[in-house]
Amino acid sequence: MPLSEHEQRMLEQMERALYAEDPKFATALEGSGLRTYTRRRVYQAVAGFLVGIGLLMAGVMIPDQIWISLVGFVVMLGCAVLAVTGWRKAPKPGDRQAAQGAAGGPAGRQPRQKRSMMNRIEDRWQRRRDEQGH
Repeated sequence: MPLSEHEQRMLEQMERALYAEDPKFATALEGSGLRTYTRRRVYQAVAGFLVGIGLLMAGVMIPDQIWISLVGFVVMLGCAVLAVTGWRKAPKPGDRQAAQGAAGGPAGRQPRQKRSMMNRIEDRWQRRRDEQGH
């Protein structure tokens, strides 16, 4: 459900006031901050994956220390999962809706986008309340 013109104007006024009052905090709340965070998380996961490869190789080369290889494999697996999930969740460079969806809830959501179970439950609850006239 898109915002009305009056709501958009009020939101823009609040954004301008926030920038005027505390520009550092306002820039931290922008969508690019989320994009930077997820990008940094993916890079850390890739670095961890490389450390896992090193541990795996070290465990193979050191006799009677197979547990090091197992730890390396687990580190590699965990970092691979973190990298893939972080990469999928990262907003695209020009995508303003991802930042609005994270900050404003379902208002910025596209109609056929995947929704979480909690969002569906909340929607059903709201529909029931609306049907009952509350």
